Amino acid sequence: MDVFLARQPILDKFNKLLGYELLFRDSGKNIYQAEDGDKATVEVIKNCFVNIGIQEVTGGKKAFINFTENILKSDIFMVLPPKTVIIEILEDIEPTEEIVELCKNLKKQGYLIALDDFVYSSKYIKLIEVADIIKVDFKITKGYERRKVIEQVNSTHINFIAEKVETMEEFNEAVSFGYSYFQGYYFSRPLMVSGKRISENKIVYMKLLQEINSCSFDIDKIEELIKKDVSLSFKLLKLINSANYVFRSKIKSIKQALTLLGEKEIKKWLYLIVFKTMGEDKPEIIVIESLTRARFSELISCKVRKGANSFNAYMIGLFSMVDLLLDVPLEQILEELLLPIEVKGALEGCSNNDCRKLLDLIINYEEGKWDEVSKISKQLELDERWLPDAYYEAIFYANE
Repeated sequence: MDVFLARQPILDKFNKLLGYELLFRDSGKNIYQAEDGDKATVEVIKNCFVNIGIQEVTGGKKAFINFTENILKSDIFMVLPPKTVIIEILEDIEPTEEIVELCKNLKKQGYLIALDDFVYSSKYIKLIEVADIIKVDFKITKGYERRKVIEQVNSTHINFIAEKVETMEEFNEAVSFGYSYFQGYYFSRPLMVSGKRISENKIVYMKLLQEINSCSFDIDKIEELIKKDVSLSFKLLKLINSANYVFRSKIKSIKQALTLLGEKEIKKWLYLIVFKTMGEDKPEIIVIESLTRARFSELISCKVRKGANSFNAYMIGLFSMVDLLLDVPLEQILEELLLPIEVKGALEGCSNNDCRKLLDLIINYEEGKWDEVSKISKQLELDERWLPDAYYEAIFYANE
């Protein structure tokens, strides 16, 4: 059975990745109706723990899964590892004595309990005593309401998640109110930081990216730039001497490594090394999602008649979050990098660019907007039933 997978990252207040909320949909219907809630949860569990493997989906992070009342009352927990799964109690579940007792038993087994889309009411008091996490929807609550819910709950053992946070301002507000975790697209949107300088080492990375993308591929110039950063030199030599490549003798110089790799392999691995290095002081999810998008985009490009060649598609996905790695507006970065016109157009949001449709497809897939996924797939003449397998492969690639 074909399934669509969406995973939405959840970060702590230090921008470290806590885990993902896992969202599955029926590719035929695009969304689940309310009466299909039980089926939705079962599909999440079946595909994560049986068909795919939870490690491949979450990379070892926590898995937040929505539970309906019927699923809570079932014996499905026999196949779910408590250290991996966080149980999200949906907002439409009435906190009856039976539900509270079920949650207490799950707590004894080691599961963490989260209350989803929480709106305070005295009827939830006993359930609050059991809960570890409360999720507050920032689209529904506004201003003081976002702080008030923490004051009403008044518990030292509960961590609050601000969900559907879409701007850095909302993120900062949530931190000031006492929220510990954050879910939304605020980190994946362009972060406009006017006048902020790029650090010296990141200037080297920028120049290296420029050289990789220049019309004349010059190994000597690339070698000179790599030598200016000790960590880059070390990583490249470590790579070339790894099990990925088998040479008769150990490679000891940057020039020797570059010559043996060849232009295509140099570009591929330098992109990975440079992006990973640029992201060392950033939330790890940015690098993970950049690499996932790059591979996903590359795989899709090989299937569609319209759009970028595979290498340009890879760059579109990889560069789609580069502004977050550099803390510099995307417009400024694109002015400094000599990217192919179709790649630049896609990143700038050109609506007539087929490559932009490729990026839009990926972003909508990540966000679980299945109607848009179907619409763009038709425009690209792509069989959307193939997308889940490609996305799983992209996730595996990024995790590796």
